[in-house]
Amino acid sequence: MEEFAILLEEKGIGLSPLQKKQFDTYYETLIAWNEKMNLTAITDRHGVYLKHFYDSLTPGFFYDFSGTSSLCDVGSGAGFPSIPLKIVFPHLKVTIVDALKKRLVFLEALINALGLEGVALHHDRAETFGRRKEFRESFDVVTARAVARLNVLCEYCLPLAKTGGMFIAMKGASGEEELKEAGRAVATLGGTVDKVERFTLPQEQSQRHLIFIEKIKSTPKAYPRKPGIPKKDPL
Repeated sequence: MEEFAILLEEKGIGLSPLQKKQFDTYYETLIAWNEKMNLTAITDRHGVYLKHFYDSLTPGFFYDFSGTSSLCDVGSGAGFPSIPLKIVFPHLKVTIVDALKKRLVFLEALINALGLEGVALHHDRAETFGRRKEFRESFDVVTARAVARLNVLCEYCLPLAKTGGMFIAMKGASGEEELKEAGRAVATLGGTVDKVERFTLPQEQSQRHLIFIEKIKSTPKAYPRKPGIPKKDPL
Protein backbone atom coordinates (compact mmCIF):
# COMPACT_ATOMS: atom_id res chain seq x y z
CA MET A 1 0.00 0.00 0.00
CA GLU A 2 2.71 2.50 0.93
CA GLU A 3 4.56 1.81 -2.32
CA PHE A 4 1.28 2.27 -4.23
CA ALA A 5 0.58 5.54 -2.41
CA ILE A 6 4.07 6.87 -3.13
CA LEU A 7 3.76 6.04 -6.85
CA LEU A 8 0.46 7.94 -6.97
CA GLU A 9 1.88 10.91 -5.04
CA GLU A 10 4.58 11.21 -7.70
CA LYS A 11 1.72 11.72 -10.19
CA GLY A 12 -0.07 14.29 -8.04
CA ILE A 13 -2.66 11.98 -6.50
CA GLY A 14 -2.72 11.80 -2.70
CA LEU A 15 -4.66 9.06 -0.91
CA SER A 16 -6.58 9.68 2.32
CA PRO A 17 -6.72 7.00 5.05
CA LEU A 18 -10.26 6.17 3.88
CA GLN A 19 -9.14 5.72 0.28
CA LYS A 20 -6.26 3.47 1.36
CA LYS A 21 -8.71 1.37 3.35
CA GLN A 22 -11.05 1.20 0.33
CA PHE A 23 -8.28 -0.14 -1.90
CA ASP A 24 -7.42 -2.76 0.72
CA THR A 25 -11.09 -3.76 0.92
CA TYR A 26 -11.23 -3.87 -2.88
CA TYR A 27 -8.30 -6.28 -2.98
CA GLU A 28 -9.69 -8.57 -0.27
CA THR A 29 -13.16 -8.63 -1.88
CA LEU A 30 -11.72 -9.29 -5.34
CA ILE A 31 -9.64 -12.23 -4.14
CA ALA A 32 -12.49 -13.72 -2.10
CA TRP A 33 -14.89 -13.60 -5.05
CA ASN A 34 -12.23 -14.76 -7.49
CA GLU A 35 -12.29 -18.15 -5.77
CA LYS A 36 -15.83 -18.74 -7.04
CA MET A 37 -15.77 -16.91 -10.37
CA ASN A 38 -13.07 -15.93 -12.88
CA LEU A 39 -12.52 -12.21 -12.30
CA THR A 40 -8.74 -11.92 -12.66
CA ALA A 41 -5.73 -14.10 -13.38
CA ILE A 42 -3.62 -11.71 -11.28
CA THR A 43 -4.11 -12.48 -7.59
CA ASP A 44 -0.94 -11.48 -5.72
CA ARG A 45 -1.32 -8.21 -3.83
CA HIS A 46 1.59 -6.47 -5.57
CA GLY A 47 0.30 -7.49 -9.01
CA VAL A 48 -3.27 -6.34 -8.34
CA TYR A 49 -2.16 -2.98 -6.97
CA LEU A 50 0.17 -2.32 -9.90
CA LYS A 51 -1.52 -3.97 -12.90
CA HIS A 52 -5.13 -3.26 -11.91
CA PHE A 53 -5.38 -0.39 -9.42
CA TYR A 54 -2.46 1.79 -10.55
CA ASP A 55 -3.11 1.04 -14.22
CA SER A 56 -6.79 1.99 -13.83
CA LEU A 57 -5.81 5.37 -12.40
CA THR A 58 -3.44 6.35 -15.21
CA PRO A 59 -6.09 8.40 -17.08
CA GLY A 60 -6.04 10.70 -14.04
CA PHE A 61 -2.36 11.45 -14.70
CA PHE A 62 -3.23 13.05 -18.06
CA TYR A 63 -6.85 14.19 -17.75
CA ASP A 64 -8.43 16.57 -15.25
CA PHE A 65 -11.38 14.73 -13.73
CA SER A 66 -12.20 17.63 -11.40
CA GLY A 67 -14.46 19.13 -14.07
CA THR A 68 -16.04 15.78 -14.97
CA SER A 69 -19.34 14.78 -13.41
CA SER A 70 -20.35 11.61 -15.28
CA LEU A 71 -18.31 8.60 -16.39
CA CYS A 72 -19.48 5.49 -18.24
CA ASP A 73 -17.28 2.39 -18.13
CA VAL A 74 -18.00 -0.10 -20.92
CA GLY A 75 -17.16 -3.75 -20.24
CA SER A 76 -15.87 -3.00 -16.76
CA GLY A 77 -15.26 -6.61 -15.77
CA ALA A 78 -14.06 -6.57 -12.16
CA GLY A 79 -14.49 -2.78 -12.00
CA PHE A 80 -11.50 -1.54 -13.95
CA PRO A 81 -10.90 1.33 -14.47
CA SER A 82 -14.09 2.89 -13.07
CA ILE A 83 -14.04 1.75 -9.44
CA PRO A 84 -10.42 2.85 -8.73
CA LEU A 85 -11.25 6.16 -10.45
CA LYS A 86 -14.39 6.52 -8.30
CA ILE A 87 -12.36 5.89 -5.12
CA VAL A 88 -9.83 8.59 -6.02
CA PHE A 89 -12.38 11.01 -7.55
CA PRO A 90 -15.45 10.39 -5.36
CA HIS A 91 -17.49 13.17 -6.97
CA LEU A 92 -17.79 11.14 -10.19
CA LYS A 93 -21.19 9.72 -11.03
CA VAL A 94 -20.25 6.33 -12.49
CA THR A 95 -22.28 4.11 -14.81
CA ILE A 96 -20.98 0.60 -15.48
CA VAL A 97 -22.18 -1.50 -18.40
CA ASP A 98 -21.35 -5.19 -18.62
CA ALA A 99 -22.90 -8.06 -20.56
CA LEU A 100 -22.11 -10.70 -17.94
CA LYS A 101 -24.61 -10.75 -15.07
CA LYS A 102 -22.37 -12.54 -12.56
CA ARG A 103 -19.74 -9.80 -12.82
CA LEU A 104 -22.40 -7.25 -11.91
CA VAL A 105 -23.34 -9.33 -8.88
CA PHE A 106 -19.72 -9.08 -7.75
CA LEU A 107 -19.63 -5.34 -8.48
CA GLU A 108 -22.78 -4.76 -6.43
CA ALA A 109 -21.20 -6.55 -3.47
CA LEU A 110 -17.98 -4.58 -3.99
CA ILE A 111 -19.75 -1.22 -4.11
CA ASN A 112 -21.53 -2.03 -0.85
CA ALA A 113 -18.27 -3.17 0.79
CA LEU A 114 -16.54 0.06 -0.27
CA GLY A 115 -19.44 2.27 0.80
CA LEU A 116 -19.61 3.97 -2.58
CA GLU A 117 -22.55 6.11 -3.67
CA GLY A 118 -23.37 7.30 -7.18
CA VAL A 119 -22.51 4.07 -9.01
CA ALA A 120 -25.14 2.54 -11.33
CA LEU A 121 -24.84 -0.97 -12.77
CA HIS A 122 -26.44 -2.03 -16.05
CA HIS A 123 -26.66 -5.55 -17.44
CA ASP A 124 -26.56 -4.85 -21.17
CA ARG A 125 -24.48 -5.07 -24.30
CA ALA A 126 -22.77 -1.87 -25.37
CA GLU A 127 -24.52 -1.95 -28.76
CA THR A 128 -28.00 -1.83 -27.23
CA PHE A 129 -27.08 0.41 -24.29
CA GLY A 130 -25.76 3.03 -26.72
CA ARG A 131 -29.15 3.24 -28.42
CA ARG A 132 -31.11 3.90 -25.23
CA LYS A 133 -32.28 7.51 -25.29
CA GLU A 134 -31.61 8.16 -21.62
CA PHE A 135 -27.94 7.21 -22.00
CA ARG A 136 -27.01 7.98 -25.59
CA GLU A 137 -24.64 10.96 -25.85
CA SER A 138 -25.05 11.76 -22.15
CA PHE A 139 -21.64 11.12 -20.52
CA ASP A 140 -18.72 13.50 -19.99
CA VAL A 141 -16.21 10.65 -20.15
CA VAL A 142 -16.45 7.08 -21.47
CA THR A 143 -13.74 4.55 -20.62
CA ALA A 144 -12.90 1.03 -21.76
CA ARG A 145 -10.01 -1.25 -20.81
CA ALA A 146 -9.18 -4.62 -22.39
CA VAL A 147 -12.53 -4.96 -24.17
CA ALA A 148 -11.92 -5.00 -27.95
CA ARG A 149 -9.73 -3.54 -30.67
CA LEU A 150 -10.05 0.22 -31.03
CA ASN A 151 -12.03 0.21 -34.29
CA VAL A 152 -14.68 -1.92 -32.56
CA LEU A 153 -14.40 -0.10 -29.26
CA CYS A 154 -15.20 3.25 -30.89
CA GLU A 155 -18.60 1.93 -31.96
CA TYR A 156 -19.28 0.73 -28.43
CA CYS A 157 -18.19 3.93 -26.70
CA LEU A 158 -18.43 7.06 -28.85
CA PRO A 159 -22.26 6.92 -29.11
CA LEU A 160 -22.36 7.26 -25.31
CA ALA A 161 -20.11 10.34 -25.08
CA LYS A 162 -21.79 13.75 -25.21
CA THR A 163 -20.61 16.27 -27.78
CA GLY A 164 -17.57 17.90 -26.19
CA GLY A 165 -17.01 14.80 -24.07
CA MET A 166 -14.08 12.38 -24.13
CA PHE A 167 -13.62 8.69 -24.85
CA ILE A 168 -10.50 7.30 -23.16
CA ALA A 169 -9.32 3.98 -24.60
CA MET A 170 -6.82 2.16 -22.39
CA LYS A 171 -4.48 0.05 -24.48
CA GLY A 172 -1.31 -1.98 -24.15
CA ALA A 173 1.59 -2.25 -26.59
CA SER A 174 -0.73 -2.53 -29.62
CA GLY A 175 -2.15 0.97 -29.13
CA GLU A 176 -0.35 2.65 -32.04
CA GLU A 177 -1.26 -0.13 -34.46
CA GLU A 178 -4.90 -0.13 -33.37
CA LEU A 179 -5.12 3.64 -33.73
CA LYS A 180 -3.97 3.45 -37.36
CA GLU A 181 -6.74 1.00 -38.26
CA ALA A 182 -9.39 2.95 -36.34
CA GLY A 183 -9.23 6.22 -38.28
CA ARG A 184 -12.44 5.62 -40.24
CA ALA A 185 -14.34 4.52 -37.14
CA VAL A 186 -13.26 7.58 -35.15
CA ALA A 187 -14.34 10.00 -37.90
CA THR A 188 -17.59 8.19 -38.77
CA LEU A 189 -18.76 8.12 -35.15
CA GLY A 190 -18.15 11.82 -34.49
CA GLY A 191 -14.73 11.76 -32.85
CA THR A 192 -11.27 13.16 -33.34
CA VAL A 193 -8.04 12.02 -31.70
CA ASP A 194 -7.17 14.60 -29.05
CA LYS A 195 -3.91 13.05 -27.83
CA VAL A 196 -2.09 9.78 -27.23
CA GLU A 197 -0.12 9.25 -24.04
CA ARG A 198 2.59 6.57 -24.09
CA PHE A 199 4.19 5.26 -20.89
CA THR A 200 5.35 2.13 -19.12
CA LEU A 201 4.01 0.70 -15.88
CA PRO A 202 6.47 1.15 -13.00
CA GLN A 203 8.77 -1.73 -12.13
CA GLU A 204 7.60 -4.28 -14.72
CA GLN A 205 7.95 -1.73 -17.57
CA SER A 206 5.09 -3.07 -19.72
CA GLN A 207 4.00 -0.63 -22.42
CA ARG A 208 0.73 1.29 -22.19
CA HIS A 209 -1.16 3.71 -24.43
CA LEU A 210 -3.99 6.03 -23.43
CA ILE A 211 -5.88 7.22 -26.49
CA PHE A 212 -8.02 10.30 -25.88
CA ILE A 213 -10.76 10.74 -28.49
CA GLU A 214 -12.84 13.90 -28.23
CA LYS A 215 -16.48 13.78 -29.34
CA ILE A 216 -16.80 16.74 -31.71
CA LYS A 217 -20.14 15.97 -33.36
CA SER A 218 -23.17 13.78 -32.83
CA THR A 219 -22.91 10.09 -33.74
CA PRO A 220 -25.11 9.13 -36.73
CA LYS A 221 -28.32 7.35 -35.69
CA ALA A 222 -27.27 4.18 -37.53
CA TYR A 223 -24.63 3.50 -34.83
CA PRO A 224 -24.04 1.43 -32.84
CA ARG A 225 -25.20 -1.37 -35.10
CA LYS A 226 -26.90 -4.54 -33.84
CA PRO A 227 -25.10 -6.72 -31.26
CA GLY A 228 -22.19 -8.64 -32.74
CA ILE A 229 -21.95 -6.66 -35.98
CA PRO A 230 -19.29 -4.13 -34.84
CA LYS A 231 -16.92 -6.96 -33.93
CA LYS A 232 -17.79 -9.05 -37.00
CA ASP A 233 -17.58 -6.14 -39.45
CA PRO A 234 -15.53 -3.28 -37.95
CA LEU A 235 -15.75 0.18 -39.48
